[in-house]
Amino acid sequence: MSSAACRCGLCCITPPLMLETIAQRAKRPSLKRWAEDTLAVTRSLREARLSASAPDPEPEMAARPKPEGKQRAVYSARQGQSLPGSLIRPEGAPPTGDPAVDEAFDGSGATYDFLKTVFGRAGLDGANLRIVSTVHYGRGYDNAFWNGKQMVYGDGDGEVFLRFTRSLDVIGHELAHGVTEFTSGLVYWEQPGALNEHFSDVIGVLVKQWQLGQKAEDADWLIGAELLGPELRNPPGHAVALRSMKAPGTAYDDPLLGKDPQPAHMKDLYRGLADQGGVHINSGIPNLVFYRVAIGFGGYAWEKAGRIWWRAFTEPGRMSARASFREAAKETIEVARLLYDAQAAALVAEAWDSVGVVPTGVRKPAPKPAAPKKTAAPKKTAPKATTTKRAAAKAAPKPAAAKRKASPKGGSKPAAKPARTQGTRPRAGASALAARSLRPTRRG
Repeated sequence: MSSAACRCGLCCITPPLMLETIAQRAKRPSLKRWAEDTLAVTRSLREARLSASAPDPEPEMAARPKPEGKQRAVYSARQGQSLPGSLIRPEGAPPTGDPAVDEAFDGSGATYDFLKTVFGRAGLDGANLRIVSTVHYGRGYDNAFWNGKQMVYGDGDGEVFLRFTRSLDVIGHELAHGVTEFTSGLVYWEQPGALNEHFSDVIGVLVKQWQLGQKAEDADWLIGAELLGPELRNPPGHAVALRSMKAPGTAYDDPLLGKDPQPAHMKDLYRGLADQGGVHINSGIPNLVFYRVAIGFGGYAWEKAGRIWWRAFTEPGRMSARASFREAAKETIEVARLLYDAQAAALVAEAWDSVGVVPTGVRKPAPKPAAPKKTAAPKKTAPKATTTKRAAAKAAPKPAAAKRKASPKGGSKPAAKPARTQGTRPRAGASALAARSLRPTRRG
């Protein structure tokens, strides 16, 4: 794995495969152009970040004393691509009337309040890092991203995607990439990258559920449902969101977007190189695990399931930067036992097992080989009776010798055993059966 692949060059909400599919399938030139432009801009931003860290959006703030509590600032790029842009709404300022500005301001505030109230964390870095957001980025930009320093939101093209500040779970998702960067540092590649995306999905839906006061069974568990434009709301297609945590692979099946590629089990794990090794694709597997754990506990998802995941993914020394799904299973099971009890740990273990993931350090016992089947012994049949005197004479035993030959030492040699007579019962034959061995199923 290259060093570039290890870093989250740009953590975006819209999967690249989705944009590529739109560019290939769009019949209208405008839709094709928006998708291609978004891909090109995102690619250039990612490459720039892989070679160097994103610039500090507010270098003048570094010299000032860091204030206590929640600190936000929303800028506008005014359809350009210079960051951070023009300051529109700092902390303490009233609403502006610009929906994108006010949604970014309120959404980042809701995320801060959630992290502080539920998990006791003061902002993304734990030390009240100022949350900087830029809205109105580019023209028709169909994405939102965390670049390592700040949040950036596009307005969407208005047909396939609407403005990206509309969705609170998207705001929470992207800001959670900042939390990951300051804690576990999960590399953005293959399974650790999918866990990075998964943890952001978890925080995103929890922020929304917390804000709405929803219990786990009442939530929709969708990511980005509010982003879909009129082009995706009309038949013959079907699209409800970017992803579904409770039913991976079902968020869309649309002529323009294609089929949702997220797997729900390890047997369907994506193993290609696209999408950084499937970070937006394979995140469906741990997403389903979290949903089942939250439903299993019942009540509010952030109270038990959320606390387990938060500690497992952010506590120093737990999740390694290159963690696999198996390591995530091990850590969440262990944390469930530490925070609650063996029953809670069993619930988490069962959820991971249901998607084909066996925790690190645990070997699933191989099934015992099946016992050989018993076969009935062949029936013993009596020999056919002879009908002639000659045959009877052959069957009769020969008389033993009357005298014993003397041994060299004067002893007598024992008489030889009489030969088995012909026509007696045949020896029963035993059929040999090979025991069938069951090869143990390999789990991820």
